[in-house]
Amino acid sequence: MIRACAVADLPEGEALRLDGPVPIAVFHTEHGFYAVDDTCTHQDASLADGWLEGCFVECPLHAAQFDLRTGVPTCLPAKNPLRTYRVVVTDGVVYVAAPVPAVP
Repeated sequence: MIRACAVADLPEGEALRLDGPVPIAVFHTEHGFYAVDDTCTHQDASLADGWLEGCFVECPLHAAQFDLRTGVPTCLPAKNPLRTYRVVVTDGVVYVAAPVPAVP
């Protein structure tokens, strides 16, 4: 598990980006926390910089939209789904179940 942030540090309706070999975007929606690959599957754009509405995020580059619960795109130009990650909230801290990169 990767520590993302304290619950208090990510207000509802906001997102943050976790840098790494595969960047991850963590979203706080009215339905809870979700984590997906941060990079849009259509073109290289950060989804953490996108627009959040309910459980959907819209890419800021070409308006592709993804369901944060499944990673599935809901409109073109994206055709491929995002990888989703399990999120756990414990003692006021948000954790993401994601692979931890090996230390060289």
